[in-house]
Amino acid sequence: MQKHIDIHDFAEVTPEAAIAAATHGWRAKCLQRLVRLEMPVPRTVALSFGAVRAIAAGLRPDAAAILARFGEGALVSVRPSSENPDWGGPGTILNVGMTDARHAAIAITHGNAAATALYLRFVQAYAIHVARLDPDRFAAPEVSGEALRAALSAYEAETDEPFPQDPARQLAEVLRSMARAWEGTTARLLRQAKGAPPEAGLGLVVQEMALGLGPGESGSGVIQFVDSVTGRPQVTGRYKPQSLGREALAPGAGALFLTRDARGPSLEDHCPEVFAELLRHGTACRDRLRDEMQVEFTLEDGRLRVLDAVRVQRSARAAVRIAVALATGGVISPEEALLRVEPRALSELLHRQVDPQGPRDVFARGIAASPGAARGRVALSAAAAQAFAARGEPCILVRRETVPEDIRGMHASVGVLTERGGVTSHAAVIARGLGLPCVVGAAGLRFDPRERRLVAPGGREFREGDLITLDGTRGEAIAGAVEMLEPALDDSFRQLMAWADAARDIGIRANADTPADARTAREFAAEGIGLCRTEHMFFDEDRLTVMREMIFADSSEDRRAALDRLLPMQREDFTRLFEIMHGLPVCIRLFDPPLHEFLPQTREGLRELAEAVGRPLSEVTRRVEALAEFNPMLGMRGVRLGIVLPEIYDMQVRAIFEATIEASRNGAPVVPEIMIPLVSAKREVELVKTRIDAVAAAVRVARGASFDYRLGVMVETPRAALRAGEIAHHASFLSFGTNDLTQMTYGLSRDDAGRFMSVYVQQGVFPEDPFHSLDVDGVGELLLIGAARGRATRPKLTLSICGEHGGNAESIAFCRAARFDYVSCSPFRVPVARLAAARLALADRSSEDIPS
Repeated sequence: MQKHIDIHDFAEVTPEAAIAAATHGWRAKCLQRLVRLEMPVPRTVALSFGAVRAIAAGLRPDAAAILARFGEGALVSVRPSSENPDWGGPGTILNVGMTDARHAAIAITHGNAAATALYLRFVQAYAIHVARLDPDRFAAPEVSGEALRAALSAYEAETDEPFPQDPARQLAEVLRSMARAWEGTTARLLRQAKGAPPEAGLGLVVQEMALGLGPGESGSGVIQFVDSVTGRPQVTGRYKPQSLGREALAPGAGALFLTRDARGPSLEDHCPEVFAELLRHGTACRDRLRDEMQVEFTLEDGRLRVLDAVRVQRSARAAVRIAVALATGGVISPEEALLRVEPRALSELLHRQVDPQGPRDVFARGIAASPGAARGRVALSAAAAQAFAARGEPCILVRRETVPEDIRGMHASVGVLTERGGVTSHAAVIARGLGLPCVVGAAGLRFDPRERRLVAPGGREFREGDLITLDGTRGEAIAGAVEMLEPALDDSFRQLMAWADAARDIGIRANADTPADARTAREFAAEGIGLCRTEHMFFDEDRLTVMREMIFADSSEDRRAALDRLLPMQREDFTRLFEIMHGLPVCIRLFDPPLHEFLPQTREGLRELAEAVGRPLSEVTRRVEALAEFNPMLGMRGVRLGIVLPEIYDMQVRAIFEATIEASRNGAPVVPEIMIPLVSAKREVELVKTRIDAVAAAVRVARGASFDYRLGVMVETPRAALRAGEIAHHASFLSFGTNDLTQMTYGLSRDDAGRFMSVYVQQGVFPEDPFHSLDVDGVGELLLIGAARGRATRPKLTLSICGEHGGNAESIAFCRAARFDYVSCSPFRVPVARLAAARLALADRSSEDIPS
C-alpha cells in the first residue's frame, strides 16, 4: 500500500497558519497577507516545499483530505508557489474536480454553455500538462458540446481508459505532475539561470475556484494601479463578464475597460461599488505588501473575490519610478529602493528604447553589445556615414567588423551593426564609449561591400540608404522605423542616484576622450575622468593628415615640425576637457596605439596619402609595409613609442601643461594626471618621467606660471603588476587596464575570442567570458599582487581600474574588497556603476548587522 503525505504537510491559509515564503513559497505567503488584510480570498490550502519534494519522489498526496477542506463538489485550482516569483514554476491548472456529474450540475445552475466551457478547458489542460498527451489532439477551434465529446474520446483513445471521474485522483495526479515538472532538468536549469539555487523548493497552492459565473453581475479580470512601461500611477487591466481567469487580460468581444474611457464601456461605470472596492484593495496591497501589485479577481452575482495578487511586471524605467515613489511615500526605505533596482536595468533609462509594446520586423539577431535604440539609413562605410551626417540624415554604420579607421564613421552614426565580433570587440568598446547602440556578431548576416548591400538570413536584401532600426538592448536589427521610448532621466532617476551616492564608498569616474564624452560624464555625476585616450583625438580629417606627415618624417626635426602643428589642437582639446570637468581630476593617457593604425590599408587610400604627403606611391607603400607588425598589440606601441619617438610625448605633455595654465586661469585650479601606457619595466618610467619633468620646467619658465601634476602608470602587462613595487617609486597612481591585462594574461585577442568563447563557457573551460566579467582568480590575483606591492612602497598610492570591466558590479565588488580608490567606465555606464557600488555597500552593512 502506497504511503500518503502526512496531513501536517499542508495547511489552510489562515491569518494564524505557520506559512512562510521560505517553506511554502511567495504565493502562499502573499495570499496569507491578503487574508490578514481581510480581503475576500477563496478558501486556500498550501503545500510545503517538503510535501512537494515527497510527491515528486513518489509518495502519494492525500488528495481526499485536501478536498475535504473545500466541501462536497468543489472545484479547485492548483498554482505554483516558489520562494521567489522570478523563478517561475509549472503552469496553473484550473477547474480540478470537474467530472461528468459536476458538468451536469453546473449546466442546471449556470447553463450548458458555461458548464461545457469549464469542462473542456479542464480536459485540455489535464491531457496536455498532466497526462502529457499530444496537444494537437486536444485543440478545439471553439467551445461546444461536440468539442467536449471529441476531447474526452481522444483522451480515452490515447490512454486506454476513460477520463478520470474521481476528483481526488484528478487532484493527486495534478499535484504529482507539477511536483515532477519542477524537479525536471530543463526546469532546474531555467530557474538557476534566473538566480535560483539548485536545491530551490516549490510549494503548491490549492484554491477553491471562484468561477465568475452567475445570474447577476459576474465575470473575471485583473487590475493594477501603475503603468508597466512608465511606472506612472494609472489604473489598467481588463474585466470580462462571464469569463474565466486571466483571459480577461486579452482584449476581445465583451471585454470592459476598468476606468471611464472613450474607448468603450468600463467597470467603473458598470459596477462603481466594485470598482471602488478594488481601489481600496489596491491601496492596501501597496501599503501592506510594500509593492505595486496586480490583483486577479472575480465577480459572482456582484460579490467580489480576490484570487491572487502578483508583483506588477515592469520595465526598467517603471522599476525606478515605482521604487522611488514607494520610498518617498514612506512605504519602503531609500536603502530598500536601491536594492529593488538592478544596476544593469539602468541602461534602459539612459538611452532611447524600442517600444516593447509595438510591432517589430526583426531581420537579424546578434550580441547586444551596447544598449539603446536608433533608426537610420544603412551606411556601409565610414565615408558613407559621414556623407549621411553631412546631409543631416541619421544612419546606422554596418560593417563586417570595425577598425580604427572607422572611428569617424562611428562618430557620424547613430548606431553600429557588425557581422562579426563580441562584447569586447573594437565596435562594441567604442560604441559603449560613445553611447551608441551596437549589435555585433549578427549571425547569418552577410556584408557585401562590392554590391553595397546586406543579405539577411533567408536571402532578404538591404541596400545602402534603406531605413532600419537597431535595438542594442536586445541585440536585434529591425526593418523600417518603429516606435521609440525616450530616455527617462527624470526626477525619479536623479533621486535614486542621490541615494546611491550617499550609500556608496568607492569613487566612480568616467572614460572620456572628447568634450562631448566629458559633458556626458558630468551629466551622470562622474567624479572625474579616469581615462582619456588621446589617440582618438587624432582621427579627425585635419589632424589625420598632419599625423601621417609626422609618421613619414625622415628626422626628429621634421617630426617635431609636424607635431608643432598638432600642439595647438591638443592644447585646445585638453583646455576644453579641464573646463568642462571644472576642477575634477582628469587622467590623460599618453599616446598608445601603433602608428600603422593611422595609415590606410587600401590601394585607393595609399594613393590619396601619397598625394597628401607629396611622395611617390611606391615609397608610401614601402613605408606602410615597413611599419606593419606581426603582432601589433605586443609591438611598437605605448611607452615603447614614447621612448623611441620621444617627440610625440613631448608635444602631448606640453599641450597638457599649457592647457592646465589656461584652464586654471579661467576657472578652478587644475592638477592633471598623466598616465604612461603599456609599462613593463621601472626604467621605462624613469626615462619618460625625466622628459616630462623637463617639459614641465620649460613651460613654467616660458609662461611664468606654476602648476602641479601627478604622474602614474597604466598597468596592462603581467610584468608591470609583478614589479609594481619598484614602479611605484616613480608613480603617484597605478591604474589597471584590465582589457589588455586580460589579453596578455590569457594570451587571447579580445577581437578574435568571440569565435570560440561561447564553446569555452558552455564546456566549463571558463566560468564567464573574461573580457566581459573580470577573472578574479587569474587577472584578479595580478591586481592584488600589484596593489599590495605598490602600496608597500608608497602607502598612499592611488589604485583604480579603467578597463571595460570598470562598470560591472562584480568588478566593483572586487575593487572594494581590494581597497581600490575608484573605478572608471564609459560615461553611459557611470550611473550603473554608482548604483552597483551603493548596493554592494548596503549589502556589506546588512551582513555586519547580523549577529554572529
